[in-house]
Amino acid sequence: MELLNGRIRDYAWGSRSAIAELQGRPVPSDGPEAELWLGAHPGAPATVDRDGTPVSLTDLLIAEPAHWLGERLVGRFGTRLPFLLKVLAADAPLSLQAHPDAEQARAGHAADVGRDDGRVNYVDPYHKPELLVALSPFEALCGFRGPVESAAAIEAFGVPELAPVVAALRTGPAGLREAVRLLLSWPESERAGLVAAVLAAAADGPDAALARALAKDYPADPGVLVALLLHHVWLAPGEAIWMPAGNLHAYLRGTGVEIMAASDNVLRGGLTPKRVDVAELLRVLRFEVLDQPVVAPVTVAPGVVNWPVPVDDFALHRVTVEAGTPGVRLALPGPRVVLCRAGELAVDDGVGTVTLGPGQAAVGTAAGGPLVLGGAGEAYVATCGLP
Repeated sequence: MELLNGRIRDYAWGSRSAIAELQGRPVPSDGPEAELWLGAHPGAPATVDRDGTPVSLTDLLIAEPAHWLGERLVGRFGTRLPFLLKVLAADAPLSLQAHPDAEQARAGHAADVGRDDGRVNYVDPYHKPELLVALSPFEALCGFRGPVESAAAIEAFGVPELAPVVAALRTGPAGLREAVRLLLSWPESERAGLVAAVLAAAADGPDAALARALAKDYPADPGVLVALLLHHVWLAPGEAIWMPAGNLHAYLRGTGVEIMAASDNVLRGGLTPKRVDVAELLRVLRFEVLDQPVVAPVTVAPGVVNWPVPVDDFALHRVTVEAGTPGVRLALPGPRVVLCRAGELAVDDGVGTVTLGPGQAAVGTAAGGPLVLGGAGEAYVATCGLP
């Protein structure tokens, strides 16, 4: 194992305290710190030290793919790390968004190659399923809830213009697509008036509170109402949400560890000043009711939990090492990225040992043996999900 230096992304919605506190730096930070990237994504690859010089993990993988990734991983994913581990810290809502499946991504990217009209949806040929595990209380929107429940929430505002949306939802799951289409196709000149009418309504309760909170940042965005079609969830630390292809979701506030397939393919659905391609979003979305958006951790060994997901791009484990114990041994396939969440941990893969404190990370190649974590603390271990 060797020390991995992550990259901080300064998106405007980011926290000025969460990542800095995790890493033991002064608070508040100079600017928003939204995400800490720990991977080989070309947009912001982490680095390792080589003779005092930071070297991109992406470059190392390209130079020695068999050593870093192993032949099996190269055969499945090519010379790239298929996952990206992040710490995500949101102080304001992110956009409503969904991601394509693998087939849609390949076809969409092939069609978009060479476009220069600013309307590219697919910047790479990969899917982008995501798993987020809460480190703090975390508020999010994830997956469609029952459409009859959503119809009641929207009808409670008493806005006559929304009657067609309510009528579509009352037809059941088949009406979800039409409801989303109606809202996202609302005439731009009338959007501010629609949101203002919702804010002026006498409705109360959680749905009304959510709409009013979102409208403060997006006073002319129909995504304020699309949000009411989704599960509004509050995760306790350790709980997770899983976002497969076609799942409409948005992170609203909180800090979590996110692991995802390494892709930039995002189709937005509101709560953003960026372009919303309504037709393509409707094609990609899965208009299914999500019965349970929250994923609980599963204990797989003493001190070790995971959140099983049905993809082979990634797997995520949380390891808790108690002081005075021999430590925890994990026979997980490499390459591996380890993020220390708390305490002090020695991480050994039989090739090298790294001591990590909170907010520090390490990476090991496919050539390494089983991981042994000693000391006392908590860590998240990201690997490929191949069996």
